[in-house]
Amino acid sequence: MGCENATSSVFFTFPRLVASKIYAADSKSRTGTQVALLVPLLSNALFVDLVEAAQRTLTRAGYQTLVGVTHYDPVEEEQILRSQLLHRPAGILVTGLDRSDATRALLAGSGVPCVHLMETSGAPGIYGVGLSQQQASMAMTRHLLARGRRRIAFAAAQLDPRTIQRLEGWREVLRAEGLYTPTLEWLNPAPSSIGLGGVMFEQIMGQTPPVDAIFFCNDDLAQGALLAALRLGMRVPERVAVAGFNDLTGSDQMLPPLTTIRTPRAEIGAAAADMLVKLMRGQSVEPTSIDVGFELVVRGST
Repeated sequence: MGCENATSSVFFTFPRLVASKIYAADSKSRTGTQVALLVPLLSNALFVDLVEAAQRTLTRAGYQTLVGVTHYDPVEEEQILRSQLLHRPAGILVTGLDRSDATRALLAGSGVPCVHLMETSGAPGIYGVGLSQQQASMAMTRHLLARGRRRIAFAAAQLDPRTIQRLEGWREVLRAEGLYTPTLEWLNPAPSSIGLGGVMFEQIMGQTPPVDAIFFCNDDLAQGALLAALRLGMRVPERVAVAGFNDLTGSDQMLPPLTTIRTPRAEIGAAAADMLVKLMRGQSVEPTSIDVGFELVVRGST
């Protein structure tokens, strides 16, 4: 019961392909209790919540968690997964659906039960627990429009696949309203942080014509923007509305409190781990994808 549909072996060198086949052939005799868990970062509270909830569920079921941090690097993800497979894990939890062809083939060839975190797929044999990043972004953009905002900038960092899905949701809503222009996109590949949020806020507020709202792809950026607004004497939301995503710790304590999308990370981690436990025990799992939804949390910043 692999994690991905099979992929052509041309993505492997010969030694890698042999190792993958040997492991898959031996997988039927596995009695291990380790679960490999791959996340992009542990410096982001979002993934800490995810890991803690998954680990609690797995521990109660008698499994140990082997965590690997990929840093959003496809090559590093492949290397970590290859190393973790040497420990003969009973199951695998991976973040998201986007990965290299080589890693897809490695997962498919391992024969190890696998569940995806944070995203869902309707593809046969793909198990996942998450939410629609695009739908959540669309809900926030519509909220800003309902508040009378028309020049809504989208500010993003890291630019990982889930961030790009949020970007697409924002684009879709603004295009439908005839309000989209590429000059409203502020995309920075640097890691997301409070400091970068402050810098991006100052850059965006210097734009002509001016914007009347900024939708940040993550709360740490938005928190940095609110701190910069205080420092610069720019009133929020009177001069500009500020919104975030993920409802991270401290967002409700900002001045003003931050409007954001609340993502149920703990629920995702627990539900995905529970799904994986059933797969590892050979039990039937229906449905194969669980959309836990999201919540638009409206506070004083919009």
